[in-house]
Amino acid sequence: MDKDITYDALIIGSGASGLSLALRLADRARVAVLSKVALSEGNTRYAQGGISAVLDAQDSLESHIEDTLAAGAGLCDSDIVRLVVSQGKECIDWLLQHGVAFTEVESTDGAHHLHLTREGGHTHRRVVHAADATGRAVESSLEQHARAHPSIDLFEYHNVIDLITSRKLGLAGPQRVLGAYALDTRTHRTRTFRARVIALATGGASKVYLYTSNPDVSTGDGIALAWRAGARVANMEFIQFHPTCLYHPHARSFLISEAVRGEGGRLLLPDGSPFMQRFDPRGELAPRDIVARAIDHEMKRLGADCVYLDISHRPADFITSHFPTIHARCLELGIDMTREPIPVVPAAHYTCGGVVTDRLARTDIDGLYAVGEVACTGLHGANRMASNSLLECLVFAKQASLDILQRLSEIPAPPPLPDWDESQVTDSDEEVVVSHNWDEIRRFMWDYVGIVRTDKRLQRALHRAELLKQEIAEYYGNFRVTSDLLELRNLIIVAELIIRSALLRKESRGLHFTLDYPERDETRPPRNTILQP
Repeated sequence: MDKDITYDALIIGSGASGLSLALRLADRARVAVLSKVALSEGNTRYAQGGISAVLDAQDSLESHIEDTLAAGAGLCDSDIVRLVVSQGKECIDWLLQHGVAFTEVESTDGAHHLHLTREGGHTHRRVVHAADATGRAVESSLEQHARAHPSIDLFEYHNVIDLITSRKLGLAGPQRVLGAYALDTRTHRTRTFRARVIALATGGASKVYLYTSNPDVSTGDGIALAWRAGARVANMEFIQFHPTCLYHPHARSFLISEAVRGEGGRLLLPDGSPFMQRFDPRGELAPRDIVARAIDHEMKRLGADCVYLDISHRPADFITSHFPTIHARCLELGIDMTREPIPVVPAAHYTCGGVVTDRLARTDIDGLYAVGEVACTGLHGANRMASNSLLECLVFAKQASLDILQRLSEIPAPPPLPDWDESQVTDSDEEVVVSHNWDEIRRFMWDYVGIVRTDKRLQRALHRAELLKQEIAEYYGNFRVTSDLLELRNLIIVAELIIRSALLRKESRGLHFTLDYPERDETRPPRNTILQP
C-alpha cells in the first residue's frame, strides 16, 4: 500500500473541464489530475460539433440566452444561463491562447475569422469548431499544457473507488471532503490521495444505456461518488439522446455531428422522403429532444432499423473540408456521404442532470466541486442546446478556480487518512457476474427508460435495479475491486437515480417524455427533481 499523497487540489477527470481547472489553478496550487484511462480518452476528445459563443455582429448575448432558455423547456436557471453565455468569447480567447486551432475562413478583405456554424436550437451561427473534431483539438492542446506544467501531476489509469469525508471517518464538525481512494489499474494497487479540495470532472453517464454515442468511460462515476458521499443530485430523468448516431454493426458509438444538419443535411425515411417538417416547423434544426423523438416514432411506425441523413446535395469538396473525420470514418465502412445518405439512429448522448452545484461549482459538501457534465448547474434545464456543453465546462472550470484560489489558504490540510482495507476480501472467481450484470443494466435501461417512457416500464426497471443493486453490493463486499466492478457499482446507482427521477416527474417536459403524462404540467411553476441521499 502506497503512502498517501497530499495536494492542494485533486481533480478527478481529465477532459475539458478537468484540465481547464488544473491549468487555472496550477500557477498558485499543487494539483493532481486522476484519469481512469489514458489522459486523452475522455468524452471531450469525441466532441465533434464545437463550442457556442456570441462572436458574430449579427448575433447577441440576448439571442443566445433566449435560445438556451427555449431549449431548456422552462427549467433553466436564467441567472446561470446569462453567466455562462456572457463568458463565451472570453473562453474562446483563452483556448486560442492555449493553441487550439479553430477553423477559420477568409473574408473578402483578406482577413481571417473564426468560422461559425449553426446547430439545432440556435437562431444564429455561433458554433466555433475545429473542422468536425473540436473536442480532439481542445483536449490535445490542454493536455500538452498540463503535461508541461511543473505543478500538475497526472495520474493515468487511476479509477477512483470512493471519496473520503469527515463524516465517513467519524470526525466532528461539518461534512468536509478530505481525499479519495483510487485503484491504479496497471499495478492493481490502491492509493490514498489527500487534498484540501476535490473537483469531480468525470463527465456523464450515457454508458448506462445499451446504445450511446459516448466512449466507454461515461459510467456516471462522479455522480455516484458524490451521491455516496452525501451530495444531492438533480434532474437525472433528462438524458439527451443524440438524434444521429451512425447505424452500422462496426460503429455503434460513432456520432454524426449535428453540424451536418446545420449545414443542410436532411433526415429521410428509408423510401427517401423527408419527415421532420411534420413534427416541427424548424425541421432538422429543431432541438435534439424533438428530433430524437421524431426519429424514434418513425422507426417504430415503420419497423425500420434506422433513418437516413443526407447531405450529398452539397458539393463534395464542401463536405470533405467541413466533415473530414465523419467522411473518412464513413468511407472506412463503405459509405460515401458525398454521394449517398448516412444510416443513423438516436443514441444516449448527454446527462443534463447531475450533482447539484452553485454558480461557483460548489456542491453540498465543503471542499467538493463538480464541473462539466457531471454537474447540474441550471444551464441546461430539461434539454441541453447543442454545443453549450463545452462552454459550460470552460466557464465553470473558471468559476471553480476563482473560488478555490480565494479560499485555499483558509482550508486546513486534511488529517492523515486510513489506508484502503482489503484484508477481508479475496480475488473473484466469478468475473462473469460483472459482465452479465453490466449487460443487463444497459439493456433494461434502453428498453424501459429510453426516449419514450411509461410508469409501467419505469416500475419494471426499478424492480430490476433494486435486485441488481443488492447483488452488486454483495459482490463488492466480498471481492477485491477491479475497474469493471467499480464502474458496475457506479452504473447501478446512476440507473436507479434516473429511474426514480423519471417516476417523480408526472408530466412530459424536454427530454423526459412519458405516454402516461404526454403534456407539460402548466398548473404549477416548473420544478427541478432533486434527490437527497
